[in-house]
Amino acid sequence: MQIADRWFERRRLSDAVTLLWEPHVHPFLRCNIWHVRGRDHDLLVDTGLGCASLKDEMQDLIDKPLLCVATHIHYDHVGCLHEFEHRIMHAAEAPRMSDYQEFCWLKADQFPLDYQAAFAEPGFDAYLINAFPHENFDVESYSITSTDPTRVVDEGDVVDLGNRTFEVMHLPGHSPGSMGLWEAASGTLFSGDAIYDGWLLDELADSDIKAYVRTMKRLKTLPVQVVHGGHEPSFGRDRLREIADEYLLKRDA
Repeated sequence: MQIADRWFERRRLSDAVTLLWEPHVHPFLRCNIWHVRGRDHDLLVDTGLGCASLKDEMQDLIDKPLLCVATHIHYDHVGCLHEFEHRIMHAAEAPRMSDYQEFCWLKADQFPLDYQAAFAEPGFDAYLINAFPHENFDVESYSITSTDPTRVVDEGDVVDLGNRTFEVMHLPGHSPGSMGLWEAASGTLFSGDAIYDGWLLDELADSDIKAYVRTMKRLKTLPVQVVHGGHEPSFGRDRLREIADEYLLKRDA
């Protein structure tokens, strides 16, 4: 397999928001990594697979204390969490991060057959990456580094950047501790995998469809201007309502 020239790409969405992603990761696992500038602190939402150092990639973006939030515990979102000093997770999942025992697979044949059928993508065969981040990378021994969250949050807690405040929204369903960060002043929601414009997974080992239905009904009422999800492109309120309605119709709720 080829060695990637660079593992991360980035795009500046505004003066305050930069999107980073891992282009050599299969779209199914390719997590959106969000960097948000603040006055006193910056915010980092999710950290990708951990195949290469996100902290090294971001050195030119980091000029103040960085608050790193994991929207949930799945491996495509917490791979580099251990690299950062301030690590924030929801109370429902924080203990599981301290001794990481969740599945973390890069080989397609490790997934159930119905998932494998969805992995058909040019350039991806046996693995869910199409390049190695460096010469000594061993895909067979890939794992997530356990780490202790330094702050545990729950519904209604606030992540304060000095000039911007984000309220924690507990959005279970995809996983027990899935959460979003809601900035009411701008109508901005960082939603993790609770909602994004793609295949929403609600039948994983720790998923809860009834909880997901409640989350979707709640999100439909939110006066969002923009949703920055855990995967796929960002979208606005109309598309949020469409995605939520499609899910509720699927689950006959």
